[in-house]
Amino acid sequence: MNPEILGLVAMFGATLLLALPLGRYIAKIYGGERTFLDPIFNPIERLFFRLSGIHPAQEWSWKRNLTALLVINVIWFLLGMALFMNMGSLPLNPDGNPSQSADLAFNTTISFLVNCNLQHYSGESGVSYLGQLYLMFLQFTTAATGMAATAILFRALRKGSHLTYGNFFSDYLKTCTRILLPICLVIGTLLMLSGMPMTMEGKQHLMSLQGDSMTVSTGPVAAFVPIKHLGTNGGGFFGANGSHPLENPSYFSNMLEMWAQMVIPFAMVFALGYFLKRRRLSWVIFGVMTIGFLALMIPNVAMETSGNPALAHMGINNFSGNMEGKEVRFGAAASGYWSIATTVISTGSINSMHDSYMPLSGMNMLLAMMINCFYGGVGVGILNYFIFIILAVFISGLMVGRTPEFMGKKVEAREMKIAMIIALLHPFIILVGTALAAALPSLTASTLANPGYHGFSEMLYEYTSSAANNGSGFEGLGDNTPWWNISTAVVLLLGRYLPIIGPVAIAGILGGKRYTPESAGTLKTDTLTFGIMTLAVIVLVAALAFFPALTLGPIAEHFSMTK
Repeated sequence: MNPEILGLVAMFGATLLLALPLGRYIAKIYGGERTFLDPIFNPIERLFFRLSGIHPAQEWSWKRNLTALLVINVIWFLLGMALFMNMGSLPLNPDGNPSQSADLAFNTTISFLVNCNLQHYSGESGVSYLGQLYLMFLQFTTAATGMAATAILFRALRKGSHLTYGNFFSDYLKTCTRILLPICLVIGTLLMLSGMPMTMEGKQHLMSLQGDSMTVSTGPVAAFVPIKHLGTNGGGFFGANGSHPLENPSYFSNMLEMWAQMVIPFAMVFALGYFLKRRRLSWVIFGVMTIGFLALMIPNVAMETSGNPALAHMGINNFSGNMEGKEVRFGAAASGYWSIATTVISTGSINSMHDSYMPLSGMNMLLAMMINCFYGGVGVGILNYFIFIILAVFISGLMVGRTPEFMGKKVEAREMKIAMIIALLHPFIILVGTALAAALPSLTASTLANPGYHGFSEMLYEYTSSAANNGSGFEGLGDNTPWWNISTAVVLLLGRYLPIIGPVAIAGILGGKRYTPESAGTLKTDTLTFGIMTLAVIVLVAALAFFPALTLGPIAEHFSMTK
């Protein structure tokens, strides 16, 4: 086997092996069980709760938990706007980076607040160190917010009838202290040892090998990058993101960062099984997600390692694969793997330029974000998948003539209405945003570096990335304009909070219903058959919603290139 491919298989296997104990650990935290980190973090958490006046043992309804989630996010948004619009006159700005305009600050704050990290600025020149530290804080908070929301779902699906579902602030704090922070400390240490900078000094003055004087931006990169990936955030400290040699110095750091962005989405699936004592269900869910991931990843690796057929037709040797926009230190295989890992998991970080991939590789990245539930972001991946479970349960129940049930609770009209709204919201905001951008060339035409099919793909990718809370982009698009800053910010808000509110509301409604023990007539949801049914529903919704748009963009580009 090709050593590069063997390395990717080993990395996936290592991620899975470590995700299993991590999933058990996460289930213990949300289940209120004792863990080995209690002696360290219990005193710290008690101090925070005492200072804030929060009573962690007091459980709330799902509505009160959602209210707390939304209110604290509004406070973080206001703080971010104030900081980025006045950044130039605030401390920790050794390079003298200017303040952001109102529309750019609006986009930046919302983007990092919703776990998207869509960056319409270049990291090293667009944000001060104080701004970078606040963005790093948001990367912790947005990951913890998604995981705390998923904890509500876990509790709602337990046996019995429930009126309370934990305490959002307690789950949020424990997620930060017990899960995110310890793992980030380990990853950060390894990245520093691999050559990643960690300093509060400004630009470094260096001498090149040919004797030229130059300046290189540095900063607290090794603190920023771990949570960037572990929290499936993806925002780059530098404009080139994970393609930058100081943000991803070596093949080892590349593998470590890929592991970091995949491990918690894997673990959350298994945490569900451990929490509910339904491990078979978690394996069925993981199997469906993995089939979807492999169906997108394997073609991308194959197409990128095969090279560009247009260049081959000109007699140019493509033995290294399609290397345009890719780093030689990573190669085409690892870059192709990353391209799907970062889009299927909604991280959005890059180690190569997605704009330079083969057209059908770009289509697979778009599909990964359009489907948005194969692993998904930390926490919200399970919430998105839960919507398709509800749809699959309802359709399966109609097909076999049984009352739709999930985990002993009847799925009725109210839950189905919410599920359908959330399922259709994702394609709606993507396609409406892209249609408006295409219909208003006076606002968007000058921002496109490429006309025709690829220009359409750039616009489609921008709104898909925004709706999926991803943040990557086809960077032929000049996106720092009022139109792109404001329109994508609206999509970011709708694409983040409604898909959290909807599944949590369904879970809260189901949790309050009377529990019906399983019987011989119960539709089993932890079987291979139901897994295939769920996968069929996911593929059907994505195909019907997005195939026409994909035909106008990457598919048309592929056939125009090969004709």
